[in-house]
Amino acid sequence: MNLLPFVASGIGLGGVYALSSVGLVILYRASGTLNFAFGAFGGVAAFIAWQLIKFGVPEPLGWIIGVALSTGIAYAYGRIVAPRMAHRDRVVRAAATLGLALFLLGCIAWVWGIGIARRITLPMDFDYVMLFGVRMTMSRIVSLGISLVMAGGVGLMLNRTRIGLGMRALASDRNISAAIGVRVTTTDSIAWLINGLFAGIAGILLANINRLDPALLTFLVIPAIAAAIFARLSSLVGAFVGGMVCGMVEALLTAFPDFASFRSAGPYVAALLFMMAVGAGQGVGSRE
Repeated sequence: MNLLPFVASGIGLGGVYALSSVGLVILYRASGTLNFAFGAFGGVAAFIAWQLIKFGVPEPLGWIIGVALSTGIAYAYGRIVAPRMAHRDRVVRAAATLGLALFLLGCIAWVWGIGIARRITLPMDFDYVMLFGVRMTMSRIVSLGISLVMAGGVGLMLNRTRIGLGMRALASDRNISAAIGVRVTTTDSIAWLINGLFAGIAGILLANINRLDPALLTFLVIPAIAAAIFARLSSLVGAFVGGMVCGMVEALLTAFPDFASFRSAGPYVAALLFMMAVGAGQGVGSRE
């Protein structure tokens, strides 16, 4: 069986999952919140962009407006709701974002409906390169490139800027950070803004790779969380690598008819095996 076409598919999908996983890890490091509404933010961006393009708005402008809206929703949540839940248990904060995800999913389904064949097209869809003898569209390569650039840019921000230092401080201790002068609410809001930006771009890219479906985009967060598990919700490099692994696993499972229907569970199985292997290694090390 020739698996190379599925490897090529996994590169694009892995780029989207890597972008999503990095977005989740950034927010978790800054605020301790696992955002289950990440995929719903991406769904809002994708559907708004698609609708604007249908109305005749130039494609780049439609994408920008869609991403800006998802970013605005995330920022508003981080500015208004998140501060009021900052001292609640992490499970409670995560459950609140799940409620937001279901609300946004309902709104998208109400406005645009479910089960209608739609897809966002990108100009690069018609260009391709040959990789290992397989034709791969430029849009998949661009997805990977965008993921690399954004992950690298955020890494530089965390290490080289004042706001990045504030986010790293929040990840250690919110109370001490506030005591030494870190503007906790502002820093938190910026982390949510970055999360919404990543979600919007990931949503549009996924709507290009797969179909434009409310549930599919909303539950983009599931493989993204699996990818973040590879990073233990802390490492940006680990989040990126985990996203690529999850995308590749899901794409390769598609090649096997007996397992294709379980491909969505593939990233979680891979993450579970990884955590078991790491835990076993640490256990051996501690006994020694």
